[in-house]
Amino acid sequence: MPSRTITVAGAILALLFGMALPATAAEPRPSTKAAPPIIGGGTVTNAPWAASIYRSNGSFTCSGTIIAPTWVLTARHCVSSGITVRVGSVHRSRATTMATSGYQVSPQGDLALVRLSSAYNTTFSQLASTNPPVGSTNQICGWGRTSYNGPTSDQLKCADVRVTSTTCRDYYGGQAVCSSRITGNAWSGDSGGPQRYSGQQVGVASTADGRSTQQYGSVPYNRSWIRSVAGV
Repeated sequence: MPSRTITVAGAILALLFGMALPATAAEPRPSTKAAPPIIGGGTVTNAPWAASIYRSNGSFTCSGTIIAPTWVLTARHCVSSGITVRVGSVHRSRATTMATSGYQVSPQGDLALVRLSSAYNTTFSQLASTNPPVGSTNQICGWGRTSYNGPTSDQLKCADVRVTSTTCRDYYGGQAVCSSRITGNAWSGDSGGPQRYSGQQVGVASTADGRSTQQYGSVPYNRSWIRSVAGV
C-alpha cells in the first residue's frame, strides 16, 4: 500500500482538493467502516524530550525530540525557513516557544536536525545505535490527528506498534524501521516524532498509510551523521 509523508499540511491539501498527491506520496483514503481510530494508544503526562514544530506562520506541522541542549531531531520533510519549536510540556498549548537558528538535513534519509537559538536543558531523548529486532514491540509518540479527518491532539499521545522490517525505506530512500499497529498508528502531525525501543529512540516518523502501517527513518542508520552535527 503506498504511503505519504505525514505532516499536517499534506493531509489538509488532500482533504481540501480531493486529489491524490504525487505517486511517491499518494495514499488511499481508509474505509470509515473498517478503520479504527487512527492514533489510538493514549495520552502521556511525562515526556521531557518531546518537541513540536511550527511553521513561520505559526501553524503546527510536525513532532520531534530534543536530543541535546540546542538540537531537536525531526523529519527532513518537516523543516523550512522560519520554523519555531515548542518544548517543556506534553500539552502543545502550554509549551515554551523556542526560536531556531537553522537546520541541517541528513544526506541519507528523512531526518533533520533543527538548531535552537538558545540552549534548553532537560532529559534528552537517548539515541539507539542498533535497529530494534523484527517482531519487537515499540512505542511511537506524537501530536498528530486522532482520526483520519479529526483534529490534532494538544496532549502528546503514544501507542504500541510491532516492527515488521528494518530494511524498508523512508520518504527520501533512507533505511527505515517499518511497523504495524498494535494499539495505534501514526498519521498527519506525527511526522518527525519518535519510535522508541527499550528506552531509546530508534526511528523518526516519515510516512504512513493512514490505517495500520508506518515507516520511520532509522536513527542507527543515521547515527554517525547525527553525532557529527549535534555531538551526541
